[in-house]
Amino acid sequence: MKKLATHLINIALILAFLFGAYYVYQLSNKKKPEDLYRLQPVTMGDIEQNVTANGTINPVTLVNVGTQVSGRVKKIYADYNDQVKKGQILLELEDELFKAQIAQSLGNVKNNEASLELAKANEARMRNLLQQEYVSKQELDQAIQALKSAEAQLSTTKAQLKRDQTNYGYSIIKSPVAGVVVDRVVDVGQTVAASLQTPTLFKIAQDLSKMQIDTSYAEADIGRIRVGQTAKFNVDAFPNQNFEGMVKQIRLNPTNTANVVTYDVVISVDNPDQLLLPGMTAYVNINFAKHDNVLLVPNAALRYRPKNEEMKLAMKKDKKPDDNKAKTNNDGLGSGKVYVLRNNKPEMIRVKTSITNGKFTEIVSSDIKPNEFVITADMSTDQKPGGSNAQGPSRPPRVF
Repeated sequence: MKKLATHLINIALILAFLFGAYYVYQLSNKKKPEDLYRLQPVTMGDIEQNVTANGTINPVTLVNVGTQVSGRVKKIYADYNDQVKKGQILLELEDELFKAQIAQSLGNVKNNEASLELAKANEARMRNLLQQEYVSKQELDQAIQALKSAEAQLSTTKAQLKRDQTNYGYSIIKSPVAGVVVDRVVDVGQTVAASLQTPTLFKIAQDLSKMQIDTSYAEADIGRIRVGQTAKFNVDAFPNQNFEGMVKQIRLNPTNTANVVTYDVVISVDNPDQLLLPGMTAYVNINFAKHDNVLLVPNAALRYRPKNEEMKLAMKKDKKPDDNKAKTNNDGLGSGKVYVLRNNKPEMIRVKTSITNGKFTEIVSSDIKPNEFVITADMSTDQKPGGSNAQGPSRPPRVF
C-alpha cells in the first residue's frame, strides 16, 4: 500500500512537471503584438502637398543660326561651348563663285552705263536735228525711247550687282546674338544647301545664367498651379541638391494625347553657377498646400486591412458597413480608416483626411492621439511599412 502511494506521488510529480514545462513553452512561444504587426507611431508635424511632373531644362533664348546661300564650308571659327559676341564671324563659305558673279554684274553695269551715255547723246542730237527739220518727230521719239530703255537696263544691272554683293556677304556667317555655342552641325568641306528650309549650322544659347523648364501638367492638376508659385526640382546630375524656380507661364493651348489633356507650363530658373545644362531632365514639384503642426499617419496605415477574422473583431464597435474606398466630403476632406492596437488587438478607427505628400496624410478628425501606434502591415506579409510614394515618378528622391 505504501509502495502504491509512493508510485502515485511520483506520477503526480511527473505530470505536474510536464504541465509546467508545457505552460512555460506556451508562454515562451506566445507572440507579442509587435511580433504580429508592423507598427508606426502617429506623429505631429508639417506637411506639404505637391503636383509633380517631369520637364526639360532649356535656355530661355536658343537661336538657330543658318545660311541664306548655298556653298561649301571653307573655314569654321567657332566650336562647342565657345563664347561669341554679336556680329562675330562663325563660318565662311567658299566665295569664288560669288566673286565671279559680282565681277560679271559689275561688267554689265559698266556696259549699260556706256549704253546710257550713247542714248543720251543720240537723244540730244535728234532734238537738235528736229529743230533744223532734218529728222522727223518719230525719229526723236525713238531716241527718247532708247534713252529710257538704257536707263531701265542700267537700273536692272545695278540691282543685280547689289544682289550678288549681298549674297557674297551671306557667305560669311555671323552670330546674330551674344551667347554660347551649344551645338555645331557642320564641318569644313561640307556642302550646305539653302532651299525652302534654311539649314541650321549652329545653335547659340543667349544666356545660360537664365534657364527655363518646359514641362506639362494634366488638366486635373492645372487648376492648382498659378503664375508666381515656387517650384522645386531635382536633376539626375545632382540628385542630392534641390533647386528652385518660379512658374512663369501657363499656356492655354491644350495638348491631347490618347485622350489625355495636358497644358504646357514654363518655369523660370536662375542658373548663376551654370550647373544646369540644356537638355537635362527636371523632376518638378509645385507646392499648392502646406499645413504646420498637424496630426500625421503613414499612408500605409490607411491602406492596411487585417485578416477576415481580425476585421470582424476590429469592426465590432463600429456599426457602419466596411468600405475600402476612400471618399471625399462636401468640405473637401476625405474619409478613411486606420487600425490601432488596443488591448493587443486591432481596432478600426474611422478618420477624416486632408492633404497628403504621398508618404503621410494629415488626419483632421478622429480619436487617435499622437504617439499612438497604427498598424501598417502584418508581419506575415512582405508589405513594407510606410508604403510607396504614389505621386509622380519614383526617381530621383522627391522634394516635399
